[in-house]
Amino acid sequence: MRIVYLHQYFTTPAQSGGTRSYEFARRLADRGHDVHVITSTRNAGDHGGQWSTRETSGFTVHARHVPYDNSMGSLQRVRAFVTFAVVSAARARSLKGEVVFATSTPLTIFLPAWFATLGRRTPIVFEVRDSWPTVPIALGYLSHPVARWLARRLEHFAYARSAKIVALSPGMREDAAEQGADPQKISVIPNAADVSMFDVPDAVGVRWRRDHGIDVDAPLIVYTGTFGAANEVEYLVDVAREAAALDARTVFALIGSGAREAAVRSRAEDYGLLGKTVRVMPPVPKAEMPAVFSAADVATSVVTNNPAMNANSANKFFDSLAAGRAIAINHEGWQADLIRSHDVGLVLERDDLRAAAHQLLGLIADRARLAQVHRRARDLARSEFDRDVLARQLAEVLENAREGRSGSVRERARIVR
Repeated sequence: MRIVYLHQYFTTPAQSGGTRSYEFARRLADRGHDVHVITSTRNAGDHGGQWSTRETSGFTVHARHVPYDNSMGSLQRVRAFVTFAVVSAARARSLKGEVVFATSTPLTIFLPAWFATLGRRTPIVFEVRDSWPTVPIALGYLSHPVARWLARRLEHFAYARSAKIVALSPGMREDAAEQGADPQKISVIPNAADVSMFDVPDAVGVRWRRDHGIDVDAPLIVYTGTFGAANEVEYLVDVAREAAALDARTVFALIGSGAREAAVRSRAEDYGLLGKTVRVMPPVPKAEMPAVFSAADVATSVVTNNPAMNANSANKFFDSLAAGRAIAINHEGWQADLIRSHDVGLVLERDDLRAAAHQLLGLIADRARLAQVHRRARDLARSEFDRDVLARQLAEVLENAREGRSGSVRERARIVR
């Protein structure tokens, strides 16, 4: 069947960022489906304001330039979201998909999906990557009552008109149900682990350390991703100051960019750690991530201190499992439950920075335990989050929507608890 796949911020392994849509699109194509991804490019001057079309990995990508970056203010971001919704609507409709798959964020991605199916019997499958607008409301990004009302109305409209809903975590499923989505429509398909991609020799990580001037035996904690207000990477800089006092060899490699990058650098510089204990590095393509994770003793995924963030399904969490590395987070929720129940890392103390530093360095110093944690992480990636298995679940959701079959795809009980 023809699948029209709407994702405003689609990326490939040659780019930095999550590749969920790329990996799923190519597997859907391998399954025999005709997949058309509609997306945007963010580099100035791309395509001269026109649509470009290219074939990649068995599917077709339709792209249009719409400026966007994490440093934009709220109004600029909304303008980018609305602009893409408008320009992609006609393109999506012209492709005459047998099912339209729209993945957020942003929530406005549902508008071109709806337009593409208007007056037709084409089903929409809506994927919830973040609990929008619950998260931006909780973080104060949507403070105006009218903006909140409009966002909630769009959310309810999307849930009501979707044949199926895919949520990336149990918490996102619960939030969608609380906002009126039919629980029978919702399937939980979390972010996935690319075990084969991250299964590299230890020598790859050793080489990465040497290339970046990091001692082979230095405790190395890695963060990869966005430096945004929702991530609060400054927390790791604060923990790094405590860790440096305990072991001066310790290195925190913070890899990424975003609106808070300058603040992260400034804090590290104020502590006298920038370029020493704290290394702030530019983002790297997904294809280079296996070397980064191979070099790490512990990988991290951190968020700002708000309960709304506990339902997140960050790619870096699953990349860490795929690489067989200990994962450390600073929040509660389903990922914290997984870490504790499978002993694959640490749930760091949020308010006691010295204790968090002790947790990290204590695990790294216990090489026997660390090796066991690394083994369990990779085992968990294979048993519960294998990309091929989750891609088949998504294919079943899309195929069931096309055939008009009811009910959600059954998830493993361990994931949804």
